[in-house]
Amino acid sequence: MPLRVGVVGGGQLARMMIAPAVELGVEISVLAEDEGMAASLAATAVGDYRDADTVLAFAREVDVVTFDHEHVPQDVLGALVDAGVAVRPGPGALRFAQDKLLMRARLEELGMPQPDWAAVTDSAELQRFLDAHGGRAVVKTPRGGYDGKGVRVVEAGTEADDWFAALAEDARGGALLVEELVDFSRELAQQVARRPSGQIRAYPVVETVQRDGVCAEVIAPAPHASERLLEVAERIGVGIAEGLDVTGMLAVELFQTTDERLLVNELAMRPHNSGHWSQDGAVTSQFEQHLRAVLDLPLGDPSPRAAWAVMVNILGGPAEGPLDARFPSALHEYPSAKVHTYGKSPRPGRKVGHVNTVGDDLDDIAYEARAAASHFLD
Repeated sequence: MPLRVGVVGGGQLARMMIAPAVELGVEISVLAEDEGMAASLAATAVGDYRDADTVLAFAREVDVVTFDHEHVPQDVLGALVDAGVAVRPGPGALRFAQDKLLMRARLEELGMPQPDWAAVTDSAELQRFLDAHGGRAVVKTPRGGYDGKGVRVVEAGTEADDWFAALAEDARGGALLVEELVDFSRELAQQVARRPSGQIRAYPVVETVQRDGVCAEVIAPAPHASERLLEVAERIGVGIAEGLDVTGMLAVELFQTTDERLLVNELAMRPHNSGHWSQDGAVTSQFEQHLRAVLDLPLGDPSPRAAWAVMVNILGGPAEGPLDARFPSALHEYPSAKVHTYGKSPRPGRKVGHVNTVGDDLDDIAYEARAAASHFLD
């Protein structure tokens, strides 16, 4: 009988696990939120990931459960564990990806470098933090934010009053996370994979380019990275994976400051946008590696296949017509570019696909990736 993996969440990350699962001979099933989602090719069930009975029924048909996102509630995760389901990453690790305040506190315990931060419950506390940090700071909602959502740069304590009001209306109460506004020269990402038995493999640290809070491009490996930077980034990634008991893929988003420090920005415990380059640029893609890791199989080689790889996201898509109508021109003009689409309808700002290029000349492949991606935009 083949190994069986169940993925909760029907988005593009689950979709991109399908091909390596087929290649490995792994049976993959997906619990999608709705019909027709990106991973519909493997969707064996459609239902609410917040409902324990729905998720338990799905989990009974697989050997291990993993995730397309980190939003499955802790009580549902706990019900899976209580029922004897192998959940990877487990609820103990996922809570740090689900709650940024818990993440910051745990990273502090582990001695990880990060921005100055505080939990604030009202505008007066926020103002005191601002006064101590040059009058500007970043405020984040602890739960649910992604791609720039739930993040706000403020200059006065009252600029987050609507979020404080929302917290007051929530029966659970709570606080907002405020962080110093980091003076950084660029953003990086360090990915590592970890098996339940403890084996860890690290990918090259990459440079990420953000636009409007959304990842637009990734360059692998990060240009002009010193040996010291590479060592520190890998040590941070491995330390967090071990300290938080992560199983599967972990992405650590980093700030490289203007004084050459690395600070932890965000975490993702699943395949991540910063690792899409690995589909065509690494010996083992992040999607195959995630499957290997959660099944506790020996991890693959994360080494690059070429000197450089560039990933460019297709954001929004064409204003009119389907995405696939643009394939002929893009593939004709740039035959060495690898185009990956997600089965999503175009919408402003939406991630509908990405383009990967690999080669020995960074300028050439960056141009090619950007030009190929532009064929899908207006």
